Amino acid sequence: MVLAYSLVLALSALSAQAASVSDACKQIASAISSSSDVYYPGSTQYDSDIYHWSIASTQNATCSVEPGTVEDVSAIVKIVGETGVPFAVKGGGHATNQNFSSTTGVQIAMTRFNKVVLSDDKSTVAVGPGLIWDDVYGALNGTGVNVVGGRVPGVGVAGFILGGGYSYLTSQYGLTLDNVAAFDLVLPNGTFTTVTSADEDLWFALRGAGAGNFGVVTTFHLVTHPQSQVWGGIIGIDGSNFDLITAAAARFSLNNTDKKAAMIPAYQYGSGSAFANIVLFYDGPTPPDGIFDDWLSIPTTSSDLATRDFASFIQALNSLAPIAPATHAYFASVMLKNYPVELLDYFKERTLALGPSLAQNDSSFFLSLYVEPFDTSYISVNDVPASWPDNRSRGLQPTDVYFSWKDGSLEEFFLDAMRQTVVDIRNKADELGQDVGDAVEYPNYALASTPSVKIYGEENLKRLQAVQEVIDPKHVFAQTGGFKIAV
Repeated sequence: MVLAYSLVLALSALSAQAASVSDACKQIASAISSSSDVYYPGSTQYDSDIYHWSIASTQNATCSVEPGTVEDVSAIVKIVGETGVPFAVKGGGHATNQNFSSTTGVQIAMTRFNKVVLSDDKSTVAVGPGLIWDDVYGALNGTGVNVVGGRVPGVGVAGFILGGGYSYLTSQYGLTLDNVAAFDLVLPNGTFTTVTSADEDLWFALRGAGAGNFGVVTTFHLVTHPQSQVWGGIIGIDGSNFDLITAAAARFSLNNTDKKAAMIPAYQYGSGSAFANIVLFYDGPTPPDGIFDDWLSIPTTSSDLATRDFASFIQALNSLAPIAPATHAYFASVMLKNYPVELLDYFKERTLALGPSLAQNDSSFFLSLYVEPFDTSYISVNDVPASWPDNRSRGLQPTDVYFSWKDGSLEEFFLDAMRQTVVDIRNKADELGQDVGDAVEYPNYALASTPSVKIYGEENLKRLQAVQEVIDPKHVFAQTGGFKIAV
């Protein structure tokens, strides 16, 4: 009897929440202008609004809303705040963690904030949060300038910037959050403001912890940099040559001093075989002799290295993280000091062991361990404190563990395997003297189960909580997902 009564109460609570969200959708529809629209299940636009790159992070919202003006964003934020309903703000939809930009409540899709406006002197560019980096690079193509942005096709502008942002240009100019001139922001109380470095606390908070906290960004004003043609592309290498890949990657990681050069070697397993895809990049039409000689001497299964414009270079990288329809895909984060041969040998061993083992549970399973070295001087590009990373002096490098599969019933099984892989890599790095056990994780890669203190660090988290009490005292943004900062 007690169990039955509890079930009735639970169902009643769910029904009440559904009615509350439905009412909020109706209020929003009545409050917004003709520049915006509310959509419901069954419409094509609703499907587009809730769509995410990974099916794992897509949820069926009660309604979706596409604001078209700052005033309508303000009205929407006020209504979700007053009604207390769950909501989410979606930019490009590349987040793999459920609830980070998806919800069963009100899905706010920033699709209509899609302009790229270059300043007259070309020193800054205003970018809408509904864009992906492909759009931005395409709009800037031929202008002679570029921005510090995403490295593969399909990545959204908004979450990438607010979570840090590693770019092919990072060794030269820092993280993407180091290259923001201003944020146009609708605060949790619905007020519009422009945030610059003069707004010390909010500037600190948005740069690293801005996704799902502190408000809705309606425009990012980014610093531009000169851009010529670039050289690069992807080379494919068979897994039988993993040892050559390891040697080349280690030498580049430890010895390269040219900040215009970048690479992303990926140890991969899929469709029953081990292989590697390696991105090579040089910020100029031709790389100097010697930088990529190790790579160019390895036998390849494919190669599209060429000189081209930056936008075309990005479009050539679709094979780096392949994803099929209805695929569950996740990233996980490990921060490392560098990539010596001994550590990369471990990446090779893990790929060769985990791939066949985990694929026994789902033949569609795909694994990739991405090696991402940068010139550590990027840490000193910007000395204005940001909420991520917590300590730039360590010069840590992001490492991305990527798994994808199709069987949704195996979600926890594969997520547990990912978590263990992260622990194993970190332990191996510590065994080699890297001392990264206490390092924060990169928010744009970290799994949702990562505690917020492991994202921001203890001191930064305390400061963020203090900022939140001023900016969002009613905790409106506690109603959405992400790495939360509330006490």
